[in-house]
Parts: sequence; C-alpha cells; structure tokens
Amino acid sequence: MKLLLIGLLLVGSAQAQTSWENSPYNWKNSAMNYENSSSNYNNSPSNYNNSPYNYNSTNGVYDNQGNRQGYITTNPSGTVNYYDNYGNRQGYVPDARRSR
Repeated sequence: MKLLLIGLLLVGSAQAQTSWENSPYNWKNSAMNYENSSSNYNNSPSNYNNSPYNYNSTNGVYDNQGNRQGYITTNPSGTVNYYDNYGNRQGYVPDARRSR
C-alpha cells in the first residue's frame, strides 16, 4: 500500500512539472520575457531575416495556399516563438531541445 501511494505521488509531481514547463506563466515562455518579445531585434519584423519582403527567408510560416502568415524564431533558452507578419506573438513551443 505504501508503494502505491509513493508511486501516485511521484506520477502527480512529474505531471505538475511538465505542465509548468509548458505554462505561459513560466518566465521562459512569457511574452513579458524580452527574449520572447518582438521588441527584441532578433524577433522583430524589422529584422530582414523575419521580413515578409525577404523572399529567401527560411523561417516563414505559410498557409495551405502558400500565403505567408508569419515567422518563427528560437530564443537562446530554446523556446520557439510564432509571430504574425506584424510582430504580434501568436504562440510558442517551450524549449524544443528538452521536449525530445
């Protein structure tokens, strides 16, 4: 009985840790974090690498008709950020290196 209780506690704590890593309240995922902000030049649509006018861009996101919808960037902590063409953050994938 004690083993079952300990096992359930361990499973519950592992799930809580995973959800915290995916949470937008976690600083590394937060839009308030400068690394994730479009005010950071690396994430800005003013950066030519992210610009919809750069036809050689490798980080564009396109719909099924081939229309550019935005771009992606990866910050130093590994979070992948999705932005529309105007630099508005649309979503994120937490630390892609750790989720494998």
